Amino acid sequence: MYGSRGVRAFAARRTSAAILGTALLMTACSSGGDGEGDGPDKSAGAEITQQPKDANPFWVNPEGTAARQMADLGADGKKAEAEQIRKIAEQPAAEWISPENPEEQTRGFTEAADKAGRTALLVLYNIPHRDCGQYSQGGAADGDAYRAFVDGVAKGIGDRATTVILEPDAVLHLVDGCTPEKFHEERYDVLNGAVDKLKSLKNTTVYLDAGNAGWGDPDQIFEPLKWAGIDRADGFSVNVSNFYSTEESIAYGKRLSAKVGGKPFVIDTSRNGNGPYTGGDAAERWCNPPGRALGEAPTIKTADPLVDAYLWVKRPGESDGECKGGPKAGEWWEDYAVKLAEAGD
Repeated sequence: MYGSRGVRAFAARRTSAAILGTALLMTACSSGGDGEGDGPDKSAGAEITQQPKDANPFWVNPEGTAARQMADLGADGKKAEAEQIRKIAEQPAAEWISPENPEEQTRGFTEAADKAGRTALLVLYNIPHRDCGQYSQGGAADGDAYRAFVDGVAKGIGDRATTVILEPDAVLHLVDGCTPEKFHEERYDVLNGAVDKLKSLKNTTVYLDAGNAGWGDPDQIFEPLKWAGIDRADGFSVNVSNFYSTEESIAYGKRLSAKVGGKPFVIDTSRNGNGPYTGGDAAERWCNPPGRALGEAPTIKTADPLVDAYLWVKRPGESDGECKGGPKAGEWWEDYAVKLAEAGD
């Protein structure tokens, strides 16, 4: 087991997908224009506008968890805390698609992003036997259930501009011994199928997850990535839900890129501002580590031509799991969110 391997926060959607989609579309329509952030409006997410499109084309959800928490804190008179949470709420963060009504969820997010003139950023994290029984265990019941999930997502995306991070840890756990051998063939099959299905869409970009700078060596994962369909994907993602610095992640990604045909990659910079945690139990340094900070804001203007984007794939402020006093994986943790934002000052 690698202590640097992150557990992925899988945020459960408690609101019905239909209601969520409707609310997002109403918000997007009320914001008007191309979403360039030309000033506040009167909607529920009025304080949240889109980032400049030339550097940051990804959609900011004005009704996201951080935006709602910011509004609640402001209403309670906690203005200082609200302003810290604003640093999270005003940046685009990925939407993690849950298995309940994936088509409706995805349609709601992508249509709202399209109305704002932006690209939706989605994470698919529903692979069978997910997370090897740890905090984010679960996933689809079997390969057929997963294929149906991906089909629903694809229908929800349609021809709208979308970037997909495909199955954090799914390939890594085939390599590090976490996922039993008996499940390997099925996993490779469904990952290949997901790449093909998503790439058949007109405006969808797909990055297959490839671990992080601290788990091991690129020599261990490049062939499994090829078996999972990296040749047909647009590239790969690194550092999802982890804390390795951007510099470390670029170095890891470039070494791996050289072994998979020069594919570009994206880096999750959501919480890597202070780099990885080196104290405490080495087996759980990835889980809600103290003293971390927000990293570079999402952008397509990066430090290396092989890096397509810095993204906030992990949603800052959501717990990694029930460790160090945190709530369940994917649940909002206000105290941790405020500290992430403050540490970035």
